[in-house]
Amino acid sequence: MNKLIVEQNTPVTLIGGGELGEADLDLALSLASCLVAADGGAAHALARGHLPSAIIGDFDSIAQDILVQIPPQRRFHEVEQDSTDFEKALRAIHAPLVLAVGFLGGRVDHQLAVLNALVQNQGPPCIVLGAQEVIFHLPPCIALPLLAGETVSVFPLRRVQARSTGLEWKLDGLTMQPGGQIGTSNRALGPVEIRVDQPGLLALVPRHHLAAVMQALLAAPQG
Repeated sequence: MNKLIVEQNTPVTLIGGGELGEADLDLALSLASCLVAADGGAAHALARGHLPSAIIGDFDSIAQDILVQIPPQRRFHEVEQDSTDFEKALRAIHAPLVLAVGFLGGRVDHQLAVLNALVQNQGPPCIVLGAQEVIFHLPPCIALPLLAGETVSVFPLRRVQARSTGLEWKLDGLTMQPGGQIGTSNRALGPVEIRVDQPGLLALVPRHHLAAVMQALLAAPQG
């Protein structure tokens, strides 16, 4: 496990080197003003006029001309190859929550690795910002202030059971697991509450609920 590098008592924005929407970074920083880069994410940050508080990774995805723009005291070179730069960065952050941008799009193997890391609870609760939705690992219980008709998907990366209120198709009684029962394209009837029996279930809700999801995760018990 790499050392603790960033300590904040407010949410942190973590930027990666994947696809980044035009407004993604500004939106994230409006909600989590401390900026940390995972390896090649530093290029995205600098291109948009932001100097990260720290850059964390093995530095194999960042050009030298970008790296030299980061003060040496803000560079944290983590050389072990048994984890991704996303995992290295998450483990090095102590904060109430991490908002991750620039981790979706591009290579599918990188996206799958990010989703796999979410269910391993390697650091603070984390929300990954996508073009249309936000993705996060469900805590034991969470209340989401959704609107009737909005799409809610849950996707298992481990064998897990859940209960729900406020969904058109209840999760009660289902055993979800990779290669088996999943829960995509459900619909909210209004506010939604989901309880899970163990870690392993991802949730995807519309992007415009980002701030509400942040508040819900901050208020939820963490298992």
